[in-house]
Amino acid sequence: MQRTDISDPAYFHKVVDCQWACPAHTRVPEYIRLIAQGRHDEAYWVNWVSNVFPGVLGRTCDRPCEPACRRGHVEEKQTTKPEPVAICRLKRVAADNKTQEFRAMLPKPAARNGKRVACVGAGPASLAVARDLALEGYAVTVFDGEAKPGGFIRTQIPRFRLPERVIDEECGYILGLGVEWRAAQRVDSMKALLAEGWDAVFVGCGAPRGRDLQLPGRQEAADKIHIGIDWLSSVSFGHVTAVQPRVIVLGGGNTAMDCCRSARRLGASSVTVAVRSGYAQMKASPWEKEDAEHEGIPILDFHVPLAFEHVDGRLTGMRFKKARTGEEIVIPCDEVLIAVGQENSFPWIERDAGITFGDDGLPVLDAKSFQSSLPHIFFGGDAAFGPKNIITAVAHGHEAAVSIDRLLHGEPVTQRPPPHVNLVSQKMGIHEWSYDNAITLDLRGKVPWAAAEKALASIKVEVELGFDAAAALKEAGRCLNCDVQTVFAPKLCIECDACVDICPMDSITFTENGDDLRERLKAPALNLAQDIYVEGGLKTGRVMAKDEDVCLHCGLCAERCPTGAWDMQKFMLITAKAGASCRDIAPRKEAA
Repeated sequence: MQRTDISDPAYFHKVVDCQWACPAHTRVPEYIRLIAQGRHDEAYWVNWVSNVFPGVLGRTCDRPCEPACRRGHVEEKQTTKPEPVAICRLKRVAADNKTQEFRAMLPKPAARNGKRVACVGAGPASLAVARDLALEGYAVTVFDGEAKPGGFIRTQIPRFRLPERVIDEECGYILGLGVEWRAAQRVDSMKALLAEGWDAVFVGCGAPRGRDLQLPGRQEAADKIHIGIDWLSSVSFGHVTAVQPRVIVLGGGNTAMDCCRSARRLGASSVTVAVRSGYAQMKASPWEKEDAEHEGIPILDFHVPLAFEHVDGRLTGMRFKKARTGEEIVIPCDEVLIAVGQENSFPWIERDAGITFGDDGLPVLDAKSFQSSLPHIFFGGDAAFGPKNIITAVAHGHEAAVSIDRLLHGEPVTQRPPPHVNLVSQKMGIHEWSYDNAITLDLRGKVPWAAAEKALASIKVEVELGFDAAAALKEAGRCLNCDVQTVFAPKLCIECDACVDICPMDSITFTENGDDLRERLKAPALNLAQDIYVEGGLKTGRVMAKDEDVCLHCGLCAERCPTGAWDMQKFMLITAKAGASCRDIAPRKEAA
């Protein structure tokens, strides 16, 4: 095997599994350490730089970081239920415990540069673009049909999961950077918008149309059959305050879970979720399904809807076929919420405006730059590639902002400068590190809930209470500090094997090189997605091979090494954001 090039920014980044999995590449171990130290303002800042909405995401994120968490897979042999660090809920700890002094950390926008950018929609993608570009001196205007910003964060996530004060606060940080907010001003024509002479336009209007089910009885009983995302918006704005006694929710995604839990709080005596797929194949996050069931809502899988049953236009039930048996059954109900998916709708973009759309109804975009066929028009979030989640929309916003900044400086939008990497030794003495490296088998902490009688009585009572200080400290202590890397200097190694003996995971092997190296390690490296750290130059001609997949980053190898060949070095990835760091060093002649 070839010697590992640890100067490649992607190498150690991939070792920080949680950060690698996060679409916005949030520095997860760094903010968790800051929380453990009680430095909540700084922990919030680390989040804000990357994901823009720490308080929102600390409650609602789809958590791609947690399945990737190293804590889960290194504990598989030690416990019957390995669990990742509660990364998402620790993010909320930083948001809930920051002080008013945090506002002083917010950057000041640069002087206006004479460029005007319009953002259509006030969801997370548009607001991320607005945040990044406003800081660089762009005059950014955000248009939305609603009175307050936030997009589907505000309209489709129920208040028992996400209080409105959190949305107001974090959207306010962005608008406070000098972003012009055009409330209740829906864009009805792309041509008319372009005629206003914007230097660039970002479309972040989401996937605003919920899919319907045209089954027998749909039209006759239409009065009590609702599209889920529209119904959630009506609940959010107070237009819907009650439901019928018996409610069926169709669908297996997070929107369906929000619908069923909302209906429960609005007075339904019976709420049932029916989904075509198996339980394990449902698109809803596992914890969303668990939360619904915890509130007494049954989820019936493998139920294929056949018809809406009605009597003289009055909905009486739904007829289903059980996919496994072929049996047909009728479940009585008085109201149905359809949450079987969302799709994009761009009726306001004229098809002769110069923007090419594919057969799927989505704009044809460059996957890296988010640029459309009309060079100064960009898309992001659900409007780009279909419904995803908040953190993906934020990541789209960052990349689109880089593209806009480069475009308006006359530089190719598909090119990105490589990220910068810092590696800094954490050594404070011979056997002391600047971070806590104690490894325990503590179980994941449970987030406390409001009392059921209180939480289920109101749509506005937040059900999760968040970690208190003691629980947050204990949970933060479960983090393995995966960004503190084991860095090996072969010239200092005397091949005494002390590090091999002390490693609790058998992740270090000194052996001859060869194509079968993975199979000859002390503990075979079975995860082919994770690289092996290979370093040669040893006096015996052997190589040091370390399985990055199971390393605990405990630092015992560095503590035991008599020559200092091993060192613990904190890795920091610095990716380009809109601004000078994203642009070419030598400006092109056509740059503005």
